[in-house]
Amino acid sequence: NALMLNTIKEQLQKFPILPVSPKPDLETAAAVMLILHGDSSNPLLVLTERAAHMNSHPGEVAFPGGMWDPDDGDLLTTALRETEEEIGLSADRIRPIAMLPSASPKTRNLMVRPFVGIAEGALDFTPQPSEIASIFNLPIAPLTDNQQYQYFEVGEGDDVVSLPFFAYQDYRIWGFTLKVLVDMLNATLGVQIKLHYPDGAQLEKLRKRGK
Repeated sequence: NALMLNTIKEQLQKFPILPVSPKPDLETAAAVMLILHGDSSNPLLVLTERAAHMNSHPGEVAFPGGMWDPDDGDLLTTALRETEEEIGLSADRIRPIAMLPSASPKTRNLMVRPFVGIAEGALDFTPQPSEIASIFNLPIAPLTDNQQYQYFEVGEGDDVVSLPFFAYQDYRIWGFTLKVLVDMLNATLGVQIKLHYPDGAQLEKLRKRGK
């Protein structure tokens, strides 16, 4: 699709950026940045692999981003600050264009606000070694094909659940990251990717086990 990136940008106008800060009663809030770049017919998305020694989600694929700090003011500032800290891409290289619905990773009591930004030109990344094991570019096009998605099992005994994932090179993209990505593509490209997730009770068991 020669106009893929243009279509995504056009459709993202449905998700304007508003000044949002965490509610006072919300202890934990975070923001992430979906950075789109490259050829408009074959756009790429920047993803990170979290360092293996991290306390939360070690070794998992994630968007650049992190926890809100009161000095940030709003959550867009959080997303841009954390992106620069984690991957070395400064805020002036990113043009924020959309704010997606906030979501909660199923295994943590946390609200995350995803933003979408466009980056122009060649991008140089510098991973923060204390947090990031690697940085890679994921082509968007393969994500539009329902046949590309697979499932893996998590849990033990009667508590085994099946979770969707997308494999790219040696990376497994799943969980919150995959859901935000697929929701965005469904909303902008009309691709109707249908993934099957465990029900609420099963996910709550997973959360309690810290998976």
